[in-house]
Amino acid sequence: MPAVKSAAIALPAEPPIDREKICPFLVRVFPKLGAHHMLEDYARRGDEPKDEIQLYTWTDATLRELCDLVKEVHQTARRPSVRLSFSLVYPDRRGRNVLRHVGVVHSSRLGEDDVKTLRSINFQIGDFLDVAIY
Repeated sequence: MPAVKSAAIALPAEPPIDREKICPFLVRVFPKLGAHHMLEDYARRGDEPKDEIQLYTWTDATLRELCDLVKEVHQTARRPSVRLSFSLVYPDRRGRNVLRHVGVVHSSRLGEDDVKTLRSINFQIGDFLDVAIY
């Protein structure tokens, strides 16, 4: 049998967003020291965790950019040894919330998850970002 060569499939690059012309949208971020929030903390709309940060950004924002924004307002996240673990909180098809891990960003060094964008993790307007600060 002839050998079959496998070709790597390149995903199309995300089209750039003109941040001068496109309006940013609200991302509700819920940071917590030492752990992620429990899924039950998001059970009732309007009764989310109290430690909310509201960020305005675009769908091409990376987890590194979001890390830097969290560091601006959360003093503990500025320490060099800190890592931020990002999870997406969204309703499933039945309307029940799901907490899905999407990446980890180290405060002072680069990593493979730094370049993930909100678009690439399938963030939808209305979803929450839960951030554990370790």
